[in-house]
Amino acid sequence: MSFALQPGRAAGPAGPTGPEEARVRVDLAAAYRLAARERWDDLIYTHISATVPGEPGHFLINPFGFAFDEIRASDLVKINGRGEVVGETVRPVNVTGFALHAAVHAARPDAHCVMHLHNTAGIAVSAQAEGLLPLSQHAMRFHGRLACHDYEGLAFTPEEGARLTASLGDHPAMLLRNHGTLTVGRTVAEAYVLMATLIKACEIQLGAQLGSATVQPPPAIADRTSLQLYDGGAVEGELEWPALLRRLDRIDPGYRD
Repeated sequence: MSFALQPGRAAGPAGPTGPEEARVRVDLAAAYRLAARERWDDLIYTHISATVPGEPGHFLINPFGFAFDEIRASDLVKINGRGEVVGETVRPVNVTGFALHAAVHAARPDAHCVMHLHNTAGIAVSAQAEGLLPLSQHAMRFHGRLACHDYEGLAFTPEEGARLTASLGDHPAMLLRNHGTLTVGRTVAEAYVLMATLIKACEIQLGAQLGSATVQPPPAIADRTSLQLYDGGAVEGELEWPALLRRLDRIDPGYRD
């Protein structure tokens, strides 16, 4: 399949306009590299987007045709909510793929980062009628806090965008039926850590279902555990992200370029 589109262009600087954007670029490039190392990528498809600090309506996204494991901070393309590339760049972008992200960013002011993947475990659980079950502590992080959206085909229209964001509501994560997973974060770190937790929960569920009958905790326990893991709405990833960056700096530091 090919979505190599040449989008329209908008005025503005294509590169970093200050240290805050430079920091977000590094974090976003790191998220791409880390996702590749976990084998969450899907050839050159799927995206992780982030808002540009100080530039309302502007976002950073991967150039189309690049694998996740080769994304650098300087490769990220600045794009606006209409799918227009900001400034001069020779990098193509997947406007069709960005449409989903644009809808979520527009509907959720807290969604600084939107991460959408086609990981195998997430797609498999999304195709199960009951979705994610409270079979593990990882899954209970999303107990009562996980949205679902039914599959509507390849073409992503504004009408589906409205339905998808209505399904998402104020949840931090979503199973896109027969399609994949989505998380939103107030930081790149939060979106990444939420995705890591969701994928692990899906992997545990698939593994447990290979054996004998599964055991679920009583609803009251699942509710209490979910509330404990929610931790009053504390931002996820604040401790995990520096450790992940240190690991990446040891083995794959090129993401910072």
